[in-house]
Amino acid sequence: MPKTSTGETPFSLVYGSEAVILAEIGLPSPRMLAMEKQNNEQERRLDLDLLEERRENATIAEARYKSKLEKYYNARVRVCTFVPGDFVLRDNEASNAEKPGKLAPRWEGPYVINEVLGKGAYTLKRVDGTLVLRTWNAQQLRRCYM
Repeated sequence: MPKTSTGETPFSLVYGSEAVILAEIGLPSPRMLAMEKQNNEQERRLDLDLLEERRENATIAEARYKSKLEKYYNARVRVCTFVPGDFVLRDNEASNAEKPGKLAPRWEGPYVINEVLGKGAYTLKRVDGTLVLRTWNAQQLRRCYM
C-alpha cells in the first residue's frame, strides 16, 4: 500500500519497482498483459537509474506532508502559559498521587509555579513552600483561581 506521506510504497523506494505477487503472475492481469518481456530488462535498468530521483521526490513529499500536519495541529492546540507565582492544579493521572479509579479526583493541588523552564515545562512548589521533585508540562496543569 502506498504511504500517505510519500505517495509511494516502501518496496518501490527500496527496490525501484512495484512488487508482483504470485497470483498476478499466474492470472492474466492488466499489469502482466502490459509487460513486454523483450523490453523488461531495459525498463528495469531505467527504473533503477531513476530510483534516487524517486527517493528525493518522496522525501520532499514527506516533508510537505509533515509541515501540513504540523500546521493543522498548531492551529488547534491550546497554548497555556504560566508565570512564577500562579496557582495551578496538577493532573492526578500524570502524578499518580492517588489510585486512579472511577471516583478519584481528577486534579490535585493547589500548587504554585516556582520556575518556568521553557517549552511548556514548569517546576512547582506547594503552598507551604516545599518544592515538588520533578518538572511538569503545561498539558498536565490547570490554572487555579484563588
